[in-house]
Amino acid sequence: MSSWLGGLGSGLGQSLGQVGGSLASLTGQISNFTKDMLMEGTEDVPADLLNSGREENEATHSVLRSENERLKKLYTDLEEKHEASELQIKQQSSSYRSQLQQKEEEINHLKARQIALQDELLRLQSTAQSVHPGSGRVPAATSSPSLSYGISHHVSAFHEDDMDFGDVISSQQEINRLSNEVSRLKSELGHWRHIAEVQGTQSSDQTEICKLQNIIKELKQNRSQEIDDHQHEMSVLQNAHQQKLTEISRRHREELSDYEERIEELENLLQQEHDREVWKREQEQLEVEKRQLTEQCERLKLECSTSQPLARGQRDVVTEEERTLPQSSSAAEVLRLQQALTDAENEIMRLSSLNQDNSLAEDNQKLQMCVQTLEKEKSLLSQEKEELQMSLSKLSNEYEVIKSTATRDIDLFSQVRDLKLNLEVKEQELNQSIHENEVLTAELEELDRQNQEATKHVILIKDQLSKQQSEGDNVIKKLKEDLDDGKQRIHQLEDDKMNIIKELDMQKEKLTHSERALSDLQLAKQKLEDKVEDLVDQLSKSEKNNFNIQKENCELREHIRQNEEELSTVRSELTRSQSQDSNSDLKDDVLKERETEVRTLKQNLTEVEQLNEHLKQVAFDLRTENEKLVVACEDVRNQLEESIAGNNQVSLERTAMLETLKCEKAQLEAELCGAEKRLLEEAKKYKQTIEELSSARSLTTSALQLEHERLVQLSQEKDSEIAELKKSIEQMDTDHQQTKQSLLSSLEEQKQLTQLINEKEICIVKLKEKSSELQGELDKCAQTLRKNETLRQTIEEKDRSLGAMKEENNHLQEELERIREQQSRAVPMPEPRALDSTTELEAELSRLHIIKDHLEEEIKHHQKMIEDQNQNKLQLLQSLQEQKKEMDEFRYQHEQMNITHTQLFLEKDEEIKNLQKTIEQIKAQLHEERQDIPTENSDIFQETKVQSLTIENESEKHDLSKAETERLVKGIKERELEIKLLNEKNISLTKQIDQLSKDEVGKLTQIIQQKDLEIQALHARISSASCSQDVVYLQQQLHAYAMEREKVMVVLNEKTRENSQLKTEYHKMIDIISAKEAALIKLQDENKKMSTRFESSGQDMFKETIQNLSRIIREKDIEIDALSQKCQTLLTVLQTSGTGSEVGGVNSNQFEELLQERDKLKQQVKKMEEWKQQVMTTVQNMQHESAQLQEELHQLQAQVLVDSDNNSKLQVDYTGLIQSYERNETKLKNFGQELAQVQHSIGQLCNTKDLLLGKLDIMSPQLSPGSSLTAQSAEPLKAGQSAGPHGSSQLLQQEVDDLRRSLQEKDATIRTLQENNHRLSESMAASSEVGRREHEQTDSEIKQLKEKQEVLQNLLREKDLLIKAKSDQLHSSNENFTNKANENELLRQAVTNLKERILILEMDISKLKGENEKIVETSRGKETEYQALQETNMKFSMMLREKEFECHSMREKALAFEQLLKEKEQGKAGELNQLLNAVKSMQEKTVTFQQERDQVMLALKQKQMENTALQNEVQHLRDKESRLNQELQRLRNHLLESEDSHTREALAAEDREAKLRKKVTVLEEKLVSSSNAMENASHQASVQVESLQEQLNVISKQRDETALQLSVSQEQVKQYALSLSNLQMVLEHFQQEEKAMYSAELEKQNQLLAEWKKKAETLEGKVLSLQERLDEANAALDSASRLTEQLDLKEEQIEELKKQNELHQEMLDDAQKKLMNLVSSTEGKVDKVLMRNLFIGHFHTPKNQRHEVLRLMGSILGVKREEMEQLFAEDQGGVTRWMSGWLGGGSKSVPSTPLRRSQQSVFNSSFSELFVKFLETESHPSVPPPKLSVHDLKPLDSPGRRKVDTSIPGSSKDVAEPRAGRRTDLSPFLAPRSAAVPLINPAGHGPGGPGHLLLKPISDVLPTFTPLPVSPDNSAGVVLKDLLKQ
Repeated sequence: MSSWLGGLGSGLGQSLGQVGGSLASLTGQISNFTKDMLMEGTEDVPADLLNSGREENEATHSVLRSENERLKKLYTDLEEKHEASELQIKQQSSSYRSQLQQKEEEINHLKARQIALQDELLRLQSTAQSVHPGSGRVPAATSSPSLSYGISHHVSAFHEDDMDFGDVISSQQEINRLSNEVSRLKSELGHWRHIAEVQGTQSSDQTEICKLQNIIKELKQNRSQEIDDHQHEMSVLQNAHQQKLTEISRRHREELSDYEERIEELENLLQQEHDREVWKREQEQLEVEKRQLTEQCERLKLECSTSQPLARGQRDVVTEEERTLPQSSSAAEVLRLQQALTDAENEIMRLSSLNQDNSLAEDNQKLQMCVQTLEKEKSLLSQEKEELQMSLSKLSNEYEVIKSTATRDIDLFSQVRDLKLNLEVKEQELNQSIHENEVLTAELEELDRQNQEATKHVILIKDQLSKQQSEGDNVIKKLKEDLDDGKQRIHQLEDDKMNIIKELDMQKEKLTHSERALSDLQLAKQKLEDKVEDLVDQLSKSEKNNFNIQKENCELREHIRQNEEELSTVRSELTRSQSQDSNSDLKDDVLKERETEVRTLKQNLTEVEQLNEHLKQVAFDLRTENEKLVVACEDVRNQLEESIAGNNQVSLERTAMLETLKCEKAQLEAELCGAEKRLLEEAKKYKQTIEELSSARSLTTSALQLEHERLVQLSQEKDSEIAELKKSIEQMDTDHQQTKQSLLSSLEEQKQLTQLINEKEICIVKLKEKSSELQGELDKCAQTLRKNETLRQTIEEKDRSLGAMKEENNHLQEELERIREQQSRAVPMPEPRALDSTTELEAELSRLHIIKDHLEEEIKHHQKMIEDQNQNKLQLLQSLQEQKKEMDEFRYQHEQMNITHTQLFLEKDEEIKNLQKTIEQIKAQLHEERQDIPTENSDIFQETKVQSLTIENESEKHDLSKAETERLVKGIKERELEIKLLNEKNISLTKQIDQLSKDEVGKLTQIIQQKDLEIQALHARISSASCSQDVVYLQQQLHAYAMEREKVMVVLNEKTRENSQLKTEYHKMIDIISAKEAALIKLQDENKKMSTRFESSGQDMFKETIQNLSRIIREKDIEIDALSQKCQTLLTVLQTSGTGSEVGGVNSNQFEELLQERDKLKQQVKKMEEWKQQVMTTVQNMQHESAQLQEELHQLQAQVLVDSDNNSKLQVDYTGLIQSYERNETKLKNFGQELAQVQHSIGQLCNTKDLLLGKLDIMSPQLSPGSSLTAQSAEPLKAGQSAGPHGSSQLLQQEVDDLRRSLQEKDATIRTLQENNHRLSESMAASSEVGRREHEQTDSEIKQLKEKQEVLQNLLREKDLLIKAKSDQLHSSNENFTNKANENELLRQAVTNLKERILILEMDISKLKGENEKIVETSRGKETEYQALQETNMKFSMMLREKEFECHSMREKALAFEQLLKEKEQGKAGELNQLLNAVKSMQEKTVTFQQERDQVMLALKQKQMENTALQNEVQHLRDKESRLNQELQRLRNHLLESEDSHTREALAAEDREAKLRKKVTVLEEKLVSSSNAMENASHQASVQVESLQEQLNVISKQRDETALQLSVSQEQVKQYALSLSNLQMVLEHFQQEEKAMYSAELEKQNQLLAEWKKKAETLEGKVLSLQERLDEANAALDSASRLTEQLDLKEEQIEELKKQNELHQEMLDDAQKKLMNLVSSTEGKVDKVLMRNLFIGHFHTPKNQRHEVLRLMGSILGVKREEMEQLFAEDQGGVTRWMSGWLGGGSKSVPSTPLRRSQQSVFNSSFSELFVKFLETESHPSVPPPKLSVHDLKPLDSPGRRKVDTSIPGSSKDVAEPRAGRRTDLSPFLAPRSAAVPLINPAGHGPGGPGHLLLKPISDVLPTFTPLPVSPDNSAGVVLKDLLKQ
């Protein structure tokens, strides 16, 4: 998987590298273009070089910027694609990892099976050798090639890591290979088993074998079917996998096509080169793999060549054995027997060791068990079917190979064993690699996460940077637009100023009008004078402001003069520079620029002058306005004087008013003081705004100063460049002198320069390549880091594999020696091969170390690059932040200006609106006062003094408010003018500042241009400097070379700048990534802390670490012992010196031991690395678990927040309930107060009732029904009066007697009525006592209810206290929790500190490990030296042997010579001497040889001493290691203790948390219970309130009934009183009334009647609309059944009824006044006795003679006889029509009402009835009907009304029913007065009536009287009839 990811990463890196290469090519083209341009510039004009170079630099800079932006966009696109590809890779990697795991499980399974088969093979071979010694040679022949094949496969499998699916393919190949080996081993097993059965158990039964074969055949058939099914499934899976791959490739192609469309131009150029590089890399990798394969093949060939001669000798034996083999040993039968033999291994071993006597039944049972096991394992074997089928083809080939190589010797059996051991080692390595792979996958996942986060962060940062750039551009555009808008606003402000001046003129005119209108008041004079003084002060202030403005204008003019002087100096400098410079083009350009600047400055000056003129005009206008205001003030004074003259007359009357006005004046003065204070505060605010504007101006000046400083720095840089150029000029002068001195060597120097130029060009090309590589590396940094990590891991794996190989070699050598000892065969060891292998391994090690060093150097280089780029990026970010700050400041200033402008406009608009409103109010008041003043008279004034006083107070207040508004308006105008002036000042100052900044910039640019001109002049001097004609040519060449060098340097500088910019960007990116990594590390640390707290399992880990450390220490001790033994063996080797063969053997053994020790050391290093990886995995697990714990913590915090929210909600609800309860309490209190008020009003109404009853005893009727009837009644009265004395003088005595009798009867009736009145009063007193008792009962009930309410309040308060206590407990628990969290954070910090210490210690350990590695390297070097010494020692030993041989030969020669001498003593003395000399010389030579030997021994001893010193050093270092390990152990123990304490504290904190949570749950339960109790209490309270309301309803009903009884009794009393008073009034009226009064009053009443009729008609129309409204209101009331709405409605009705009560009281007062007037006017006008006698006589006379009685009455009343006759003639039916017309209004007003029997007479209508009607109509007062609210009235058909009808007497019912029947659709206002609109509801409430006392109409509650207002059409007939009938 890692290889696949690595391959994909390399592919992405290649694509990005293509982009980088394309960029490099583009930059190279740009640099070539700039070179060509520079060359052309040098050829054309040498003087314009700098300008052309600068322009070209700018052009290239712009091009590079555009390309940089485009490349950034490409980079972002590629990053997005990279993220998408990484996501796809993750998805694929997860699937491939699952496949890998499956394959690894299969590999492990197959390995286990292979090991078991190998064990069985060994056993069978041992048995076979014991039985038949010849057959033991076959397995070696069969096993070795397969193993060699396996090794080759294994090697090839590990070389395909660069492919995408290499891991999967290699694992598949390994599985196939292992399955092939398994099948081969099974076939060999079958072969050996067959041999064993043939040889050992020939007599055993063959029935079992037949059964087994049948079972095997059946299993084979099943397996073939399953293989087919499995192949089908595999084909389906392959199709699905291919589809997925096609989809992925299609997406990838689409993305690549999009990418290629964008980068086609660049990619086409460099695609070929990049492809070549890629192909080269791939070819190199393939070549390396081919070399390795060829080396392996050569090794195998050598082994085969060595084994061939041995195999030839044994072919015959093999052929004999092959004849005995059955036909089932073919490849197909081997495949068939695989499953059965693998699963029935134990059974076959049992068969091999079985005796012949065992029974067949037991064998059959065991075979059945084996069959069952075979069937169980069949499912496992189904996975291997495809692999086995793949291996069929290979098996046949291998079988042939086995046949060909079956003739190898038994010596190869040892090699087979070695190879098996190698296989086991390889399997161990595979397991290790699998474990490492898992670790790597985990690390890769983490790296992927980090990479994703980093890429996301990078994308976010880039987006932010792009957004910030766009925002900056937008802000610059906005600022430019705002400048234009500001200019436009200035013009708009000027126009607005003109409009405001016009509006001010209009307002001034209006104010003059208002002042003229207000000239009648006295105190306006003083106030106006105060205003004038204020205006004068303001004018003085404005003059001071104008003076300040003039001063500022003068200062501005001085600034402008200074600027002009600076301009003149600049012009003079320009003229000087024109005289100095020879280049006309530059001068023209500069002059044009300066002219444009001068023009702009002139335009600015003209604008400033125009502004000054404008300000002058504004000041002049203000002065003229002030003069006008002074004139207006003088006019006002004149008018005031005139008004004083007019007001002196009224002053006497208003002396009393002045005292009250003085008090108001004091109040108004206080208000004026407050207004002045406000004005002062506003002035302070304006000053603050001015100061803020000045500060903003200073800020702008500070920004300009910063720019000025920046420009000064630029000029300083230019100066430094000039100094550098001067230095370069001096260097060039020195070079020039050298060229003069060395004219001869100039050509050589030219050649050298050309070479240098070529080298520079090469360097430029290299730099371009480096820049492109750097750009690629910017993208590939993360990938390279990953690759480096993967390379390190691969190096470590290779080191491990090398160690394992060495261990295998050692094991092989040991096994070879054992086999040699066993077989006692003296075959020489393959020493050179082992030596070759060790040398090869050492070479590989050295190569790998070199690669590792290179990689480390590259990593360091990359890290340096990253740091540089981070620094550059930080600088860029700082500059961006500074620019952002400046932009923010500008924005803030602009926004403040806009806000102030908008506020000013809004304030002006509001002031104008307020002034208009005040003017309109003043006008309206003036009109009203003008209308009111002339109508007032002195009498009215005296009567309505209070009203006039209030009106005058209001007018004076208006005057004061007008004066204040005028003053404020003037002040505001002046402030606005000041603000405008200040704005103009600010604008002018900003313009001046801009001009100054432009001037400063211009000066600086002039200075820079002068410096450039100086540089050009210096270059011109260099170019123009000529010494002699001989050197001119050389100088030109040198100049050209120098120019080329400068161009190259410029290009290099540009490239370095670009590189530095890219580095800065890269550094910034990496800083951001590092910040993210730091944040990740912090999170990991926190996770670790959390894990140490919340995990008790960490202790086990630390125990394991301690055990590992102890194990490591033991291993180190073993190493020390081994090294000491090694040193001793080295010493013994050096000391001992024997024969050549023995020494060689010892050296080889020692060398092998050294190799073994080295391998052991490597194994220990591997173990240490594995332990480190285990620690890493545990740390990662701890991180994951800590993340989970953090998530749990967050969840708990969220729960706590939710609980707190719930608590807050409950508290809010509880407060709401308390508030609602308090509101209900207040409402109840209000109701109690209203009840008290109602009771008080009832008492007042009772008093008014008594008064009215007393007054009604005296009242008399006034109104008559019509004008015609009154006229007709008046005439007969006159006639009666005129005819009285002539016709009835005889009957006077009789009438007097009759009248006396009637008076006596009346006295008797009066006495009876008085008695009745007494009775009624007693009954009233009893009823009032009953009502009082009922009131007392209701009061007691109300008290009980209040007590209950108090109990409930106490309960609620207790609940409040409980809830508060619980909330306090909650707060305290939260505070404890926060404290615990703080303690946990402190503990976390402590743990982080400890972990930092651990990291430091680990760093020390890593350093010590590095020192150990260095020591190991030194030991290796010493070992190499030791090997060299051994070689020299061998050489010396060889030399010594040769010398000893020579000595031996010389001794033999000496002996021979002695014999010869003895033989020839006598005659050969000279020869003896010669021989003796030769012997001496030989002895001398031996001495020299011995000396040399001694020297060599001394050298060896020195080497031994050095080795001992090295061993001492090694021991010292090991002691250091042991000490450090002890310190580590101590620190880890300390850490363990601290972590134990932390874990304990964490557990305690957890316990506390659990307790707190329990407390929280308990509190929540209590809260729930308290809320339930609250709800129950509220429910009970609501129930009690409802019951109380019901009780109140019952009480109100009872009260209504008593009130009805009272009203009935009151009506009876009133009716009796009315009947008495009416009769008395009628008698008195007939005696004392005069004609003229009757006629006048009748005419007036006729007019009033007409008016009332009209009003009645209008009221009928209103009543219709009101009836409709009433219906709608009734429907709404029926629907609105809620108590709160009814309460609101009833409160409004109570207020309306109070108003109506007031109206009724006013009406009653008016009616009383009128009645008193009428009583006073009608007293003493009717003779009671006469009218009573006439009346009684009329009734006593029969009907035929009643005309005479009427004539008598007419004569008494003054009616003429003719008129009486006319009346009799008109009404022949008797008196009915005449009397009805005279008294009651005829058929219109009186309907036919049935009378009682006692009062019925012969006529249709009695005279008394008609007369009573007449009296009622006359006594009707002209009072308007009461206005009742719609809600209070009931329709006539309502059930409550119908019960009334039952209690009314029959006559009234008869009258009311037809009227109500006609007008059921109308409002009750038009119903007859007897039935409609009664103030009392006598029958109480029906079931549908309202249930509350306050919801009833007032008529149901109040004890009222009979209605006074009586409608004209039904008159009072019904009432008076009732009176008569009662």
